[in-house]
Amino acid sequence: MLKNKGNMALKVVIYIVCIFLAILSIMPFWIMIMNATRSTTEIQQHAISLLPSGYTMNNLKILLGKSFNPAVGFGNSLIISLGATGLAVYFSSLTAYALVAYDWKLRQPFFSFIMAIMMIPAQVTMIGFYQMVYKIHMTNNLWMLILPAIASPSMVFFMRQYLQPALSMEIVQSARIDGAGEFLIFNKIVLPIMKPAIATQAIFSFVSSWNNLFTPLVLLTDQKKYTMPIMVSLLRGDIYKTEYGSVYLGLTLTVLPLIVVYLVLSKYIIAGVALGSVKG
Repeated sequence: MLKNKGNMALKVVIYIVCIFLAILSIMPFWIMIMNATRSTTEIQQHAISLLPSGYTMNNLKILLGKSFNPAVGFGNSLIISLGATGLAVYFSSLTAYALVAYDWKLRQPFFSFIMAIMMIPAQVTMIGFYQMVYKIHMTNNLWMLILPAIASPSMVFFMRQYLQPALSMEIVQSARIDGAGEFLIFNKIVLPIMKPAIATQAIFSFVSSWNNLFTPLVLLTDQKKYTMPIMVSLLRGDIYKTEYGSVYLGLTLTVLPLIVVYLVLSKYIIAGVALGSVKG
């Protein structure tokens, strides 16, 4: 009886802690969305409010009056993020499969080389990257923000670590005996096995690409090619006043696609966690 009461009390404490952490996680987004509906005066007087106000349309008019074009920003960011995420996930999975399924002489040195590249910050290579892009006259080309995603060392590492215990070489060998080609095996057998890992990395890759400000700011000078983070970073008021409500509205518009992507892919992450617990 005492043991059951102790277990119940422990569950109550766990639930309370989880609810508290969930509220802490949601609170910054909620405050940002509420501030997007408030005027600059209201935000300056009371920085935090949990209730909406009625200045959303006024903030939108101010936002659109600052050369802020959400359609262009959304379009460019979506093209870059989807393209970079797709290339990064597919080619990283393919590289991880090569590191796990094939036994070749330089496999371990190659993996060590990938790990070494992970230690190099992207900012260190930006000068050389910009010089190369400038010489081939592609400074205002969205492809230069998409194609580099093919080489993603951290994603290769994650995919390899996931694939090692998950992939059964007997299935691969059986497919080869049946006459299946290597790309067919990878696309039809290996990729479905990696769905939870792919969903997890797709979220991280999409968020990172969508929020990337440094590289687009260096490469893009044409306003028609600006991404959402660049447009939001340029949301400044005049010398007399900054319209904080419109700035919060711009930030809200930038964050909404990330929430949608997470909600769409989160079920695969949960499925992957459940699958791992069953295997354990």
